[in-house]
Amino acid sequence: MTLPGGPSPSYPSMPWGFVGVGPDESPLEDSRIVVLPVPYDSTTSFRGGARDGPRAIIEASCHLEDYDPELEREVYRAGIHTLPEMEAHAGGPEAMTERIASAVRLLAGDGRLLAVLGGEHSISVGVVKALREAHDDLSVLYLDAHADLRDEYMGSAYSHACAARRIWEMCPLVEVGVRSMSLEEAEFIRGAGRDRLSVIQHGEGGRAASWDAAAVLDGLSEHVYVSIDLDVFDPALMAAVGTPEPGGPGWEAVLGLLRSVCRERTVVGFDVVELCPSAGPPSCAYVAAKLAYKVMGYATERDAAV
Repeated sequence: MTLPGGPSPSYPSMPWGFVGVGPDESPLEDSRIVVLPVPYDSTTSFRGGARDGPRAIIEASCHLEDYDPELEREVYRAGIHTLPEMEAHAGGPEAMTERIASAVRLLAGDGRLLAVLGGEHSISVGVVKALREAHDDLSVLYLDAHADLRDEYMGSAYSHACAARRIWEMCPLVEVGVRSMSLEEAEFIRGAGRDRLSVIQHGEGGRAASWDAAAVLDGLSEHVYVSIDLDVFDPALMAAVGTPEPGGPGWEAVLGLLRSVCRERTVVGFDVVELCPSAGPPSCAYVAAKLAYKVMGYATERDAAV
């Protein structure tokens, strides 16, 4: 842009993009990681505001340190391209699922790591639908405080409370961190069998407060999509979610599991969903951004070793 009377001023600026990497610095064709922000929350049932999550995560990510001391590298050098925010579909969650699937089809199967920032958990269904078409053996690791296995909720089969059920209909599913469910969901879990559904509960009733990574890996195929609802964490760490549940795991437990899965399987994509910035302190957006950056690092670790 040229201002009246001469050229536009030139000065340092912060581009729109995860960890401050703008699209000119990391073009899509040269990037190992592509970030898709999906600010959508039409079916939230307690506290709304997850539509503001993607922008809050990206803004917070600009304040992360580029260097990861655990991985001993600057993860962003793999190339991170941030796409524009996806517009919500006014036709409802099923229509939004199809819009997401159409976009992901253009990105799936090309060797890039897809990082989706939500938005409510229903957005994961469209992502998995497209990735399942690209990877016949796809399985999903689903970290969540809630089972999300209802067949329908509040009149919709595509509610955030049904996301895991719709995913299970497409591919094998391993749920971790669950500590809240309905009777309908408990009965479904008992009847579904463990060949395509594994639910590892957390916390209450004397259940283990840590997870056996080998048991999780046993239910996952070679190609994995990781879906992370931030309410999987204890609310002491992550209060800014739509439906917080007490008694969740801490930072190290979640990272330990994600590290194991990324090292033992090929993670083709992941999402971080359900950040509701207005429901908690600004630190929650920073935690969500750091979590996404850690998964990016773990999932591209093999590349760095070559």
